[in-house]
Amino acid sequence: MSFRKVVRQSKFRHVFGQPVKNDQCYEDIRVSRVTWDSTFCAVNPKFLAVIVEASGGCAFLVLPLSKTGRIDKAYPTVCGHTGPVLDIDWCPHNDEVIASGSEDCTVMVWQIPENGLTSPLTEPVVVLEGHTKRVGIITWHPTARNVLLSAGCDNVVLIWNVGTAEELYRLDSLHPDLIYNVSWNHSGSLFCSACKDKSVRIIDPRRGTLVAEREKAHEGARPMRAIFLADGKVFTTGFSRMSERQLALWDPENLEEPMALQELDSSNGALLPFYDPDTSVVYVCGKGDSSIRYFEITEEPPYIHFLNTFTSKEPQRGMGSMPKRGLEVSKCEIARFYKLHERKCEPIVMTVPRKSDLFQDDLYPDTAGPEAALEAEEWVSGRDADPILISLREAYVPSKQRDLKISRRNVLSDSRPAMAPGSSHLGAPASTTTAADATPSGSLARAGEAGKLEEVMQELRALRALVKEQGDRICRLEEQLGRMENGDA
Repeated sequence: MSFRKVVRQSKFRHVFGQPVKNDQCYEDIRVSRVTWDSTFCAVNPKFLAVIVEASGGCAFLVLPLSKTGRIDKAYPTVCGHTGPVLDIDWCPHNDEVIASGSEDCTVMVWQIPENGLTSPLTEPVVVLEGHTKRVGIITWHPTARNVLLSAGCDNVVLIWNVGTAEELYRLDSLHPDLIYNVSWNHSGSLFCSACKDKSVRIIDPRRGTLVAEREKAHEGARPMRAIFLADGKVFTTGFSRMSERQLALWDPENLEEPMALQELDSSNGALLPFYDPDTSVVYVCGKGDSSIRYFEITEEPPYIHFLNTFTSKEPQRGMGSMPKRGLEVSKCEIARFYKLHERKCEPIVMTVPRKSDLFQDDLYPDTAGPEAALEAEEWVSGRDADPILISLREAYVPSKQRDLKISRRNVLSDSRPAMAPGSSHLGAPASTTTAADATPSGSLARAGEAGKLEEVMQELRALRALVKEQGDRICRLEEQLGRMENGDA
């Protein structure tokens, strides 16, 4: 009897990675040399941000995605910190707002001009001070507007309302040692953390309580990482007692034993996981490695399925991952990474080969959009909500970004007046009640729509007039050219 090996069916089995051409890379960027296991890179559909050596390491570079090629040494940076920048993160609800954490013990939030920087940016929109040691972890809440988490080397996790520049929660007794990373769950009701004491913790930040804890999730002494998956499970990377790198999948309901545990190799670089909730694929990048491994997470054993490895020649100093709404769906691109070399940033495109040019529904389910599902005050009051999803079928066009504004008031003791749905924006906390607040939300919405419609009509009329004028000019020039050719002129 002959046995034939059955290959597991998966639409991601043939995903392949490909670096872009040299002229599409970002050259001559001096990537930070600070000794911290951060990604050093953050990217969104408009900008690429990289922590650099300039200004003594106290700065980071923000480039429009289109500004490829060699970057001038005099290109302006964001340089308001007085110590090296350790971590940066773009706001998921506004592509022009970025937060940074630094060795100067502060968190700063910056508003980037719509077309990028033309001069050095030294004044943040808000400075958040509360840590007593360097701040190495920054991460925005996935669904609540203006909610930012920071973690420092003082083993304290702080949660801020950026819109009012105040501290909402201080969690200072849950981590006895250095925090390696923090990851929110899908709705932002919980977060998980990996700590130097080898424990993975699941924490409810609003109650300040420990929901679950697994001691010695990985027995090695080197840094671990833990991230929440969309279904609530926890994926971790770490080291065994023999310093072999490991991946593990955990069920928060039962952390006694991992659902799956895989050993990779014996390299010593920390493994940074990047998770795509739409495809359930985890990409694992090792610091100092020259490869990206990717795995599919499924409901059936063995749960973690190896897909493939992208390999290049140069080791990576850091890595950034593009949100799904920034990908080119027409090319079946399911992920794009921005790999940091010593002196350049190289985009790497992950593609699923397909013969059809039609929109691939199975590759692009509705994904998290830039609209916040909750205001900060609603989240503080105990509400939870999943991200608001958008379709990528029509090559999603984002709405105009609004400026971040800070209102110094205490949301915990002050009631928030009602606002029209969608009328609030990043950094627009409720103001004092006026006569306009009493207007029904329906009439406000209609008035706003009528105003927008009139703006569009005016622009359309102006464009039509311009087209007619240019058309007439073309006709005159053609007549003049004909006369010249016939010798009449």
